[in-house]
Amino acid sequence: MQRAQPEPRTESPTAAASLMQRFGGLWKSKRTNVIECFDCQRKQEVSGAATSTICPSCSAHIDLSDYKITTSFSRSIRTKGEVHVTTKGDLSSSSVRCQRAVIEGRLRGNLDCAGTIVINTSGKILGKLSASEIVVEKRCEVQFFRCVRVSNIEIRGRMSGEVVADGMVTIRKNGVLEGNVTAKAINVEKGGTFSGQVVVGRQALQQTELLPNESPTVSKPTEESISLAPPLPAT
Repeated sequence: MQRAQPEPRTESPTAAASLMQRFGGLWKSKRTNVIECFDCQRKQEVSGAATSTICPSCSAHIDLSDYKITTSFSRSIRTKGEVHVTTKGDLSSSSVRCQRAVIEGRLRGNLDCAGTIVINTSGKILGKLSASEIVVEKRCEVQFFRCVRVSNIEIRGRMSGEVVADGMVTIRKNGVLEGNVTAKAINVEKGGTFSGQVVVGRQALQQTELLPNESPTVSKPTEESISLAPPLPAT
């Protein structure tokens, strides 16, 4: 007599998704992050699963939540988590402070990011941006109306606007930057294009910090000033 073979055990898609969520939550709960208080800059280590904490130094409440903007949103945000503006999102808050941000929709307010801002949209950005790093992705065309202040910026798509960077400005292959730049250094890869005036050096950055609301002026071209006329591809 032939013994019947047991049928293989299968899990429904819902059960598999639930299992993945449990494992994801377990991994996140074991991860820890080091955060800095907005008010007193005291650093502390917190669980990756935490959504808020209290500063042990000044007792200030610190939001650790991630925000996903899917519609029109105008309230202020101050979090050590991520702000994600989706393709249908419209962020018009006058003050947003976060650890990292992804912009795929409209940004009309001010954004201050301690980490990286990824720009993955096209259009006009009316607010003021400041971050440790900004990445303008490929196939994006963005126009900044306010001065962009960063440590480092990487341009893979097309960008127009003024940039002040205390680190490196990098224009990748097929990337385009139109506007004045004040930076410690600038790198235009072969195939990238830059059009505008660039002022390079630490002294130029110090002069810019003295005039936070104005563009740096250069009356005469010097060794630290390079004026570029019509856009030309890098060689």
